[in-house]
Amino acid sequence: MIDDPRSFLVSLFEAAVGAVRADRCLEGLLPEAATGRMVVVGAGKAASAMACVVESAWTGPLEGIVVTPYGHSADTRRIETVEASHPVPDEAGLDAARRILDLVGGLDEQDRVLALISGGGSSLLVAPAPGLTLADKRAVNEGLLRSGAAIDEMNCVRKHLSAIKGGRLAAASWPAEVVTLAISDVPGDDPAVIASGPTVGDPGTRHDALAILERYRLDVPGSVRAWLESPASETPKPGDGALDRSSFTILARARDALEAAAGHAVGRGVGVTLLGDDLEGEASTLGRCHAGLARDMAARPLPRPHVILSGGETTVTRTGAGTGGRNQEYLLALAVSLGGEDGIHALACDTDGIDGSTPAAGAVIDPGTLDRARRRGLKPAEVLAEQDSGHLFRQLDDHIVTGPTCTNVNDFRAILIT
Repeated sequence: MIDDPRSFLVSLFEAAVGAVRADRCLEGLLPEAATGRMVVVGAGKAASAMACVVESAWTGPLEGIVVTPYGHSADTRRIETVEASHPVPDEAGLDAARRILDLVGGLDEQDRVLALISGGGSSLLVAPAPGLTLADKRAVNEGLLRSGAAIDEMNCVRKHLSAIKGGRLAAASWPAEVVTLAISDVPGDDPAVIASGPTVGDPGTRHDALAILERYRLDVPGSVRAWLESPASETPKPGDGALDRSSFTILARARDALEAAAGHAVGRGVGVTLLGDDLEGEASTLGRCHAGLARDMAARPLPRPHVILSGGETTVTRTGAGTGGRNQEYLLALAVSLGGEDGIHALACDTDGIDGSTPAAGAVIDPGTLDRARRRGLKPAEVLAEQDSGHLFRQLDDHIVTGPTCTNVNDFRAILIT
C-alpha cells in the first residue's frame, strides 16, 4: 500500500541518483601510484565530485584540472576545478581545455593521467580544431541542440571539430599511461560517445559528421564545412598506436540507477517492470506510447501497486517557444494521453538535477493534473503543442527541484499503478 504516491516516486528517484554518485561508485577503483607524475584531468557534471573523492583517497603527490558546469563544483584543493558553461560552451571551457592539453603535453612514459569523464563533458571540454573559433563551435552546437539529433550524432560532429575529443586527449598524453574512469550518460554506454570520447578511438568519420549536418539541414559556418572536408579533421581510430597505453572503465550507468530504484520499490512491496535503460526518441512520442502501456497494464490483474521504470535519453525537436525539458514534455504528453485515468501517477526527472531550461530536475503527474491545470486557465494539449510544459508544472507546483546532483546517467522515469 502506497499512501503518498508522490513521495514514493520521489524516493525512487533519490535511490536511483544515490546509487550513481561519485562517492558511491569511485572509491576502491583508483589506479596505483605512478613512478612519475600523477595528473588528474576531467570534464562533466560529475568531474569535480569525482576529483574530490580522488583527493580524499590519494596520499601521494597529485595535480590536475577538471571542468564542470557552473554550480557543480565540489570542495577540491589539490585538483583545480574550473566552472564553465553547459550545454553551450564558453571562454572558460575553452581556456580549461587548452590548459588541460598543455598539462598532459609534456608527460613521459613514467607518468600517469587519470581522466575523470562524465555526461556534459563534451560541451565543457571545448578546444576548436585548427582554423575554427569558439563562435563556430557555438553555432554548430546550438544548431544540433535545436535539431532533435541524437546524442551520438551530436558527439560525432563535435569530435571532428575538436582538438581534444575523439581520442585526441589520450593522443596528446602519449607516451604517458591514461586511465579513464567514467560515469555514463548515454544509451548503450559506448565509451566513444560518453563526453565525445576524449580518451578512446573514434569509429566515426568526418564523412559521417558531414552526413549528419546534411540530415538535419544545419546551416553551419563555411569554416566548419571546409574543415570537415579536409582529411586533417579525421580523429584517431581504434587501434591507433597513440592510444595503446589508454584504458577505460565505466563506474556507473543508467542500469545501475534503475536497479537501485527497483530494489527500493521491491523493498516497499511494490512490483516492478523494467522497460530498459536505453529508450530514445521524441519525448512526447514516448510519453504517448507509455500512456498506452500504463493503461494496458492497469487493466491486467497484476498485484498492486506496480511501478514501470525506464531510462535513456529522449530528444525534443524545438517547434514551440516555451520552457521545459525533455522529461517534462514526456510527462505532459503522458498526462494528456492518459486523460486523468484513475490510479496512475508518474515522475520523470533528469538525474543531473536539471531538465531543459528550468531549474527543476523534472516533475510529477497524477490523475488530477489535467483538471488542476484547467482550473488555472491552462489548456494542457495546447501547452504541449507550444512546448511549454515547464510553465504548466511550475503553476501546479509539481516540479521536482533538487539542484545539481553532481552526477548524470540521464533520464529516470517511473509510472506507478496503484
